[in-house]
Amino acid sequence: MKSGMDLATLVLRWQRTHGRHDLPWQGTQDPYRVWLSEIMLQQTQVATVRDYYARFLRRFPDVAALALAHQDEVLALWSGLGYYSRARNLHACAQQVVSDHGGAFPRSAHELQTLPGIGRSTAAAIASICFGERVAILDGNVKRVLTRLLGFGADLADSASERALWERATELLPTRDLARAMPIYTQGVMDLGATVCTSRNPHCTACPLIGCCVAHQQGAHERYPVKTRRLKRSSESLWLLWAQTPDGAVWLSQRPTPGVWAGLYCLPLFDSREALETALPARQRAALHDLPVVKHVLTHKDLHLHPVRLQLKSSSRLQTEGQWFEPGQWPQLGLPAPVRKLLSG
Repeated sequence: MKSGMDLATLVLRWQRTHGRHDLPWQGTQDPYRVWLSEIMLQQTQVATVRDYYARFLRRFPDVAALALAHQDEVLALWSGLGYYSRARNLHACAQQVVSDHGGAFPRSAHELQTLPGIGRSTAAAIASICFGERVAILDGNVKRVLTRLLGFGADLADSASERALWERATELLPTRDLARAMPIYTQGVMDLGATVCTSRNPHCTACPLIGCCVAHQQGAHERYPVKTRRLKRSSESLWLLWAQTPDGAVWLSQRPTPGVWAGLYCLPLFDSREALETALPARQRAALHDLPVVKHVLTHKDLHLHPVRLQLKSSSRLQTEGQWFEPGQWPQLGLPAPVRKLLSG
């Protein structure tokens, strides 16, 4: 096995020549833009993030603009990216950066971790790329690269094993010229995981670390990383009351926190068709019309959504919690993606 400096040099050389350089959040050391991209890329594909990232920057060009925004507007721009707690934390983080740090992001990973929604790996990405701090990242792609490289077979479901991998990741970091090396190295290990050391059918012959990769020597890349604890998938059925007036006003309620779609505006949700009916007077029940079931896939749960249409003649107040939003209002709210798609026709 080569030394940590040798490995870092291989990554640096590869990144300069073969790494990705065309992503909209690359080529900058602006912590606001790096932070925004890191949060958006959590659990989300690059192709999806590109358009959201551009729209966010047009509306919120800096952390001060984001801090001043209303949360509903932030959630509206986030709609479709999922994991909406990320958007709520994004907004809270921007407000804290402005209120507690004068609008400037802290320069160390340790301080960055004190901000809402910024974990150890995200903090390290910001600190290493923007400020040249010698700290390791350990997102999913990097875990895959390092466990294969090192033949690290300990179960990452165990916190002690994950701490050990953090230590090994830190040992492999560059040791000199950190202001220049760390941004390139950090992007390099992420790019290796995203484009070369993929979870299936890795392109080993294109990898700069092939000569010292234990998994390649074993012919067993599929063994790594090891993580035995898996969340079981579940399913849930929900009935959505889609009440609308002839002029297009829609009855929406804000979802409680915590819970599914917390903080978003949504058609009123019910656990059963009977519960939905019970929430309405008899004269309105007769006007209900069931629409085709929509399946919405979350990370560990399948939602079977049953929209039930209620066309009303006027915007009289309903007995369920919520309020009317005119056609020019509801598209600007933070709505769950399947609800926005349903209402948009």
